Amino acid sequence: MTPGALWIITMSGICIVIQSSVTAVHLRNMEHFITAVTHLEDLNPGLSPLALVTSLCKIADQSDSLTHDLVGSSDNRGDIHYENNTFITEQMNINHNLSNFLDEVTHHFITNDHDQRGVVLTPDGTTVALAPLLLGLEYGLRANEASNQPHGFYLLPLAKYLGMSFLQFGNATPPERLGLDGCWDSVSAPMVFTLSGVPSLATDALVHGGMDGAILGKHLSVVNSSEVNLSTLLRSYYLGTMEELDHDLSTHLRGRYRRENFKKITNLSLLQEKVADALHSHQQKGDLGVESLMEKGIKDFMLRYMECPAIIPRCMWGAAPPLVPLNPLSPPLPFLYIHHTAIPSKPCRSLQMCSKNMRAMQHFHQKGRGWYDIGYSFVVGSDGYIYEGRGWMSVGAHTKGHNTVGYGVAFIGNYTAHLPAQYDMELVHHHLVKCGVNNGFLQENFTILGHRQVVAGTECPGESLYSEITTWEHYKDTDPFK
Repeated sequence: MTPGALWIITMSGICIVIQSSVTAVHLRNMEHFITAVTHLEDLNPGLSPLALVTSLCKIADQSDSLTHDLVGSSDNRGDIHYENNTFITEQMNINHNLSNFLDEVTHHFITNDHDQRGVVLTPDGTTVALAPLLLGLEYGLRANEASNQPHGFYLLPLAKYLGMSFLQFGNATPPERLGLDGCWDSVSAPMVFTLSGVPSLATDALVHGGMDGAILGKHLSVVNSSEVNLSTLLRSYYLGTMEELDHDLSTHLRGRYRRENFKKITNLSLLQEKVADALHSHQQKGDLGVESLMEKGIKDFMLRYMECPAIIPRCMWGAAPPLVPLNPLSPPLPFLYIHHTAIPSKPCRSLQMCSKNMRAMQHFHQKGRGWYDIGYSFVVGSDGYIYEGRGWMSVGAHTKGHNTVGYGVAFIGNYTAHLPAQYDMELVHHHLVKCGVNNGFLQENFTILGHRQVVAGTECPGESLYSEITTWEHYKDTDPFK
């Protein structure tokens, strides 16, 4: 590839490198990034995992004052230069094509058009910023070599983004203080990720990268570092399929379980402490206003990213637009209705299969039944995720006669003779409902009902699933409409 000119722009201490001429096409997905890491390992067979990830952090320009204070000065992290068309640090050799790709895929910034760069799409539908992920890996490997590991060190990369976002927006509402998500130009061949509005300094992708960096960093701090292979670790974490897993979360270091695994390594007070540490140069000790912002911001973070389930947005599963504008709901609503899809009759265990099922159901609902959109508010896959249907704010078409007073949640599959996976059911009756109540969508004393309880002539949600929901909190065994 012919190298193009490099433009260097510095904004708020962040160095952005933009390649002006790129002839090769490198998709912005996690598979391509992990392949690049594998190539680096092949080019540098004697390089330690710490030296490799340190060089990657240098390429990603993760050399700010926080990094210097906590993992050593830049003098120990290598300088970057070219020799004979080869990109070289003090520790790593890399060819020019590979260096261009890593330049583009690891440098994080947001354009004026709200395109977010430095992010990749994972196979399960999550968008992850690589810079905080890499920094978390470096922290973990450095802590592995240290005699004393600072308490909660693995949280600092994420804490930096959270703290700056809290300070930027002050007392703004949580959607401005944290987030947001966006859509890729193509799920199968992703190149451009566009945010859905005005972003905070802690977008969903940055938070995902920070959480993954914390989880993997803590893991790397205690394992035998001589046995670590970065590409193998990343491939297992991000590319493992559901067929390779059961739902025993205690043994699974997987990206699709980031929220559950992150909850195991932190709590409100520890995260608040690390945010304060990360912002030590931006605040004065004892500043009650800043401390109040931090406390409220961390509570918002814990609700959004630790209590609420991850929801795959419509653009990720390829939804067609509603045929007409949907009528709005007036939350908080008093009911949650449980369904099974029956058709598709089998659980879906990947983003590709669940998305295909979602599109098929939407097509049937719109074309076969004459509805304006997919009928359900939310749909539960067997891939560890909930899929957005009509969502929290639009009237559904799921429970005839009751669509304006409740949300319809359907499990993909036929659950007449067997149950959905325990993890999938917990996503609904532990996380989705708590998220709905805390965000004002569901009433605190809401009622869970099976579809069959309020609509005559249906066995939905199947005998096995219906028997199960009778044991759930908030279930009522009588028809409240009689």
